[in-house]
Amino acid sequence: MSNFNEKMAEYVEFTEKELKKYNDYNDRNKQQVNLIDAMNYSLRAGGKRIRPVLVFAFCEALGADKEIASAPACAIEMEHTFSLIHDDLPAMDNDDYRRGQLSCHKKYSEATAILAGDALAVLPFEIIADAKELTAEQKIQIISFLANSVGRDGMIGGQVIDMENENRTDVDEENLKNMYRCKTGQLLAVSCAMGAICADASGETIRAAAEYGLRLGFAFQIIDDILDVTSTLEELGKPVGSDAEKNKTTFITLYGIEKAKELADEATSQALEWLDAIDNNEFLKELTEVLLRRKK
Repeated sequence: MSNFNEKMAEYVEFTEKELKKYNDYNDRNKQQVNLIDAMNYSLRAGGKRIRPVLVFAFCEALGADKEIASAPACAIEMEHTFSLIHDDLPAMDNDDYRRGQLSCHKKYSEATAILAGDALAVLPFEIIADAKELTAEQKIQIISFLANSVGRDGMIGGQVIDMENENRTDVDEENLKNMYRCKTGQLLAVSCAMGAICADASGETIRAAAEYGLRLGFAFQIIDDILDVTSTLEELGKPVGSDAEKNKTTFITLYGIEKAKELADEATSQALEWLDAIDNNEFLKELTEVLLRRKK
């Protein structure tokens, strides 16, 4: 575990360092200081940094240096942060806290938070296109994968399903699995796939990385649902019990906590099976188990 913790700390520290260079002040954006501050307020608020860690881990497991994957890793964290800013808005989940601090719209204004999220949604494509470490072919593949995972068929589409489900009484397992796949699984899957692309992996290996990420995402979201019921604001860093308040159907409301835990265990086992296609996967296996046991 000590080696795992050291490697995790290395990836997170590298992520923090790289994020700072991609959204800083310059002579061209002097009048956008408030926007940049709002973007960085949420972007640099900490968090687990799981998505960039997955990019770096797959890149290194497949034989490349993590520095090659800097732009995609930071890009995915920006996309994730964009989704959190918008999720917290009054028109969406209306949450006042995120990662233990005021949500972006509570710290700034609702309009500023919307625009900060918008800016974090498009900046990733600029930094990937400008990345000197990547070939043109890698950039095209990464941009295509990333756009799909964020948009209509990915995270944003999943968020729409999630909101529509609040007004339904017929949400079943198939609906929830599809929503979790889009809303959570796609960003984790593309993180893994981008790391493999940075290492010039084969199409078969890229697919294995993505399939692992989808199953990891399913388990990850179920654990989130469990923590919303069992954790506290202090432990989680965001409001708990919000799913029940918003009348959301989750695997907890469908089957109860114990059955939900079984489903998370099953998805984790499936994720680990897909990792067999990846050499040097010891860190990734331990990360998978750690995420299943997490408390926040």
